[in-house]
Amino acid sequence: MDLQVLDSVPSVNQEVDSGTDPRQDSRPRLPHLLLRSTGTQRTGCLDNRQPDPELHPDRPDMAPIPPGVRLLASLNKDQWYRALTFVLTFLLYTSFHLSRKPISIVKSELHKNCSAIITSRDQDPSSLLLRSSMDCSWKPFDKKNYKQLLGTMDYSFLCAYAIGMYLSGIIGERLPIRLYLTAGMLSSGVFTCLFGLGYIYNIHSLSFYIFVQVVNGLVQTTGWPSVVTCIGNWFGKGRRGFIMGVWNSHTSVGNILGSLIAAHWVSSNWGLSFIIPGLIIMAMGGVCFLFLIEHPNDLRSMSAPNLSTGVHSVPTKYWSGANGHTQVYLQYKDNKTQSCDTELLLPQDDTCIPAQPVMVVKSGAEPSAISFMGALRIPGVVEFSLCLLFAKLVSYTFLFWLPLYITKAAHLDAKRAGDLSTLFDVGGIVGGILAGVISDKLGKRATTCAVMLLLAAPTLYGFSMISQFGLGPTIGMLLVSGGLVNGPYALITTAVSADLGTHKSLKGNARALSTVTAIIDGTGSVGAALGPLLAGVLSASGWDKVFYMLMTADFLALLLLLRLVTKEMTSSKSGPISPVELKKH
Repeated sequence: MDLQVLDSVPSVNQEVDSGTDPRQDSRPRLPHLLLRSTGTQRTGCLDNRQPDPELHPDRPDMAPIPPGVRLLASLNKDQWYRALTFVLTFLLYTSFHLSRKPISIVKSELHKNCSAIITSRDQDPSSLLLRSSMDCSWKPFDKKNYKQLLGTMDYSFLCAYAIGMYLSGIIGERLPIRLYLTAGMLSSGVFTCLFGLGYIYNIHSLSFYIFVQVVNGLVQTTGWPSVVTCIGNWFGKGRRGFIMGVWNSHTSVGNILGSLIAAHWVSSNWGLSFIIPGLIIMAMGGVCFLFLIEHPNDLRSMSAPNLSTGVHSVPTKYWSGANGHTQVYLQYKDNKTQSCDTELLLPQDDTCIPAQPVMVVKSGAEPSAISFMGALRIPGVVEFSLCLLFAKLVSYTFLFWLPLYITKAAHLDAKRAGDLSTLFDVGGIVGGILAGVISDKLGKRATTCAVMLLLAAPTLYGFSMISQFGLGPTIGMLLVSGGLVNGPYALITTAVSADLGTHKSLKGNARALSTVTAIIDGTGSVGAALGPLLAGVLSASGWDKVFYMLMTADFLALLLLLRLVTKEMTSSKSGPISPVELKKH
């Protein structure tokens, strides 16, 4: 039963709930404050709300309140802020991936064959015989080694991203995340637009495009540690796999939107395929600056001055939250079970009512940020980091090369290939959510990843075979492959990273989450850099070799998890992951 604090208290001689005498009410009360239930039962207070037409049939002029409005009205302030953080961080990182995707769509336009272009009627077709088959390509990608040049451009971005990720987590622990993330998004937007301006100003220098990719890769590292830290601060472990599985779909949503935007402009003006996403991420950077709340305790500066003096006389208990932040709560004993909506901030054994507004009490010195080596010593960080290296190698190879592969294998134009490639990301959304739900239910993150990796390898081989037999089989295999490839990748980068960043060995130190997330994703980004580079080299001698490389990477990722899988299977603890554990003081 959720309780709210009323601003006014009825006098003793006022009627409360059908004449109940407040002097005979033995329930505990707050001095100068009165508690009111927000549920269907009333608890000794004067309710100034309009009567419910279902409870007052004599008022036929009143329409029933819509269920959606009832749901919104039932949410307390903490739940509203939590929903805001969820939606905002989702949109922020969607814009990051939206700005990364255009390069994979534009590749087929940077290098194309003029013989595939239908000339206008007034043009002499015999003139094509005098032209090189590569005249329509964008220099310097008009040479026969264009695949290596495109692979080098991908490698420049991803290598800079991998190196910068290790530094980003350490820097992010020591700076305000809101400002750090805003600066990164604005910078990323600028350099994404610069790449597109290469078309507007007719720039054909390879060094220009590589420079833009390197700097853009560095500034984009501000995104992932920041948003994972925010979402980890606001949500506990109870349903972390499911919540972050849904939340992590921003990766696929960003890829889909980026593909659709880039494909719309790629044939007419590929520069806009970069400029539009660049402007979008810059706009989202402004939204981040205005609305992002890093941690629930950041609201204390707004709420603490308004706290009534009467609250100090109420018995309180202090609880250490999941991330080392201490909160003070009013305790209300009514032998009722606790609502799951408050599992982040409240313990399971007692029903506690957050003071309205919440007062935050610091119980000691601020914990120092964890060191790089200290984060590596957390059990499971090394294994999951190396596993992600190979899992992300596979995922990013598809991210950067799938549209070009579809163009060559299915003989489609750049726009249709870009649209079709989005099905891989649709499967990735389902796979990420499914991995989170299963790992929550079983309480076994490593085992869930291992099973999906085991199934992914033969699926990739099937995709390489079936994609040559028409559009229908290709669509089906794209969905299945996307789910199995992106499922482990999504689970490790979100729920697993958050679990390890709040590991019990940290003793509640909240300043480890960003560093742990950066180590895991930074190691994975090494694989993300190697995958597209190797694909560019191997594809010159046939796409079959690319798929053999991807299957080998999946098996290596599986082998790296075997120790953790064995530990989970032999562990005495079984069943679903319990809600967030809070340490009582």
